[in-house]
Amino acid sequence: MKSLSICILTATSLAGIAGAAIGQDNAANASELVADTAPASPRVVGETVETRIPTGYELVWSDEFDQPGLPDPTKWTYDVYRNAEGWYNDEKQYYSASRLKNSRVEDGHLIIEAHREELNETDFPDWGGQDYSSARLMTKGLGDWTYGFFEVRAKIPCGLGTWPAIWTLPSDPDVEWPAGGEIDIMEHVGFEPETIHHSVHTTAFNFSRGSQMTSKHDLPGACDSMQKYQLLWTPDFLLFGVNDQPKWLFNKESSNRKRWPFTRPQHLLLNLAVGGTWGGQQGLDEDVFPARMEVDYVRVYQPSTIAGELP
Repeated sequence: MKSLSICILTATSLAGIAGAAIGQDNAANASELVADTAPASPRVVGETVETRIPTGYELVWSDEFDQPGLPDPTKWTYDVYRNAEGWYNDEKQYYSASRLKNSRVEDGHLIIEAHREELNETDFPDWGGQDYSSARLMTKGLGDWTYGFFEVRAKIPCGLGTWPAIWTLPSDPDVEWPAGGEIDIMEHVGFEPETIHHSVHTTAFNFSRGSQMTSKHDLPGACDSMQKYQLLWTPDFLLFGVNDQPKWLFNKESSNRKRWPFTRPQHLLLNLAVGGTWGGQQGLDEDVFPARMEVDYVRVYQPSTIAGELP
C-alpha cells in the first residue's frame, strides 16, 4: 500500500507564487519567481511521493488506487452518454463502463487503456460503430468541489492519435458547455510527445470561437515517467502547475460569468481519447494500440476554512 507524504511549504508553495503573481500577465512571470526554489520533478522516497500543498489547505478527497479490480464505485463513475451518437471533436473511441479491459486498478495504479478492436451492438447496446474502445472516468456526484488544490500524478501515452486529458467540468446538469466553464489541467496529443497543454474554456473564451485561453510548455519524459499535474483554483485565479512548478496563471479579470464562471462546483474527469480534430490532426497510428494512461493517485485539498464546513 502506498503511503501519503505531505510536505507543506510557505512562500514557495503554489499559493505563495500565485499570490505574488496576481496582476501579472502570464505564467512566465510566475515561473521566474520560483525558478530556483522548486524541484524539477517529484521527490520519490521508496514508494512515497512528496506532495507540496498550499499552506492552510487540507486533504478532503483522494484515491490512492490501492484496491485491484474496477475503479472504486464510491469515487468514480463512467461518462458514456455520447457513445451511440459519436463523441465530440470527431473522436474515434467508444467509452466503456465497468470493463476491466479499458479501466482497472493494478499494481497501485489506475489504468485507462485504449484498444483497437471489433465491437458489436449485442455486447455493447450503445455502440456507435467505433473501432476503438477506451474509458472516461469522472467524479460527478461523488466528488464535486468549488475551489481547491488538485494534484494528479500520472504517466501518459505517446503515440500518433492518442489524446489523454485530466480536466474538470461543471457538476450542475442544467449548465450547458461552455457556460459553466471547463478547466483543462493537462492535455496531451501524441504528435507532440513532450508538450503539455493547459486551457480554460468559457462562453467568452472557447475553441469553437477560436478564443480559448491556453498555454503549452515542454515536458521531457512526459510519456516515460510519472509527473504531477496540478491546479490551484481560488476565487481570483487559476494556477496550473507541473511537478510543483507554476506554468500558467489565468486571472479573474471580470465578474461577468461569460469570462469567469468558476464559482460553482466542478468534478474531475480522466480519459484517453483516440483521434479527433486535434488528437488525430496528424493521423492515427494503429500500431501504438493498446495505449494506456497510468494514474498513481488523485488528491484534492481545500483551505481549512472551507474543509471545516464540509459535512
